[in-house]
Amino acid sequence: MSTVQETVITTGADEQLVIFTLKGELYGINIEAVNTIIRMPEITSTPHAAACVKGVMNFRGTIVPIVDLRMRLGLQDAETTKATRVIVVEQFNMLIGLIVDTVTETMHLPVAAIEPLSEMAQSIDARFVRGVGKQDQRLIILLSLGEVIERPQALSEVTTPAVNSN
Repeated sequence: MSTVQETVITTGADEQLVIFTLKGELYGINIEAVNTIIRMPEITSTPHAAACVKGVMNFRGTIVPIVDLRMRLGLQDAETTKATRVIVVEQFNMLIGLIVDTVTETMHLPVAAIEPLSEMAQSIDARFVRGVGKQDQRLIILLSLGEVIERPQALSEVTTPAVNSN
């Protein structure tokens, strides 16, 4: 079981989430960690980075590593489309971009509608999942960013400060 506790924004008994898709399934992350959502930027490859790190981008003057969330979760790779987005999150006091298939919405989900993931239903590594949310007839896999981005030192190797060449 994970020892990482994730802070959540609650409104009464609700949790506020950003909902996105990967391989046709709905996923959610806490909106508190989200800095912004952008279209797929130009990415500069970085040698010797982790396989799921696609490279880096310049985001408002800051070099930000870009993680392919499908690859990180062990899902089948997909082509980039016009709907592909990067969710820029803050984790471990640094910005990190997460490539997702689409971003669908933000929502308030009652905490009572969140249940643990059944061991028999796990299609991705259980340490990445903090629960499953139920809304109407939809199931939303809630990710634990602290586990998805577990090695900040590996990511920080590709976030060296920009050197002014003037």
